[in-house]
This record gives sequence, structure tokens and C-alpha cells, in this order.
Amino acid sequence: MSTTYLTTEELAARIHYDARTIRNQLVDNCLIEGRHYIKPFGRRKFLFIWEAIENDMLTKQEDTIAMPLAN
Repeated sequence: MSTTYLTTEELAARIHYDARTIRNQLVDNCLIEGRHYIKPFGRRKFLFIWEAIENDMLTKQEDTIAMPLAN
């Protein structure tokens, strides 16, 4: 299986998000280091793993708000 590594700008173009939003809001919140991205050579630059991100985007997420509230 081949892995597709994307820069922040390339990922932003694919998912239609601003690169700044990805860096400031999604990294370490929705995107997890080691699963969705790596920092090669311990540097600040991110390389995103497209297959892991695409798989998680297409997987149906549980909606925790839909649970009925106790009276």
C-alpha cells in the first residue's frame, strides 16, 4: 500500500479549508500526530497522510448530542 504525503497547503486545497485553519484548529484536535500527520526529522513542517484523513472523513461519526437527556 502506498502512502500519499501532503503539505498543509496541498491538504487545504483537497478539503477546501484554509491552511491556517488546519494548522491552528485541526492539528492535535481532529488530526492526530502519527495517525494523520508526521513531522519528519523532528521539524516544524507537517506532512499529512491523505489515506488516513480520507478514511476518517468518510467514516460515519457517532453523534453524541443526539442522545436523549435525562429528566
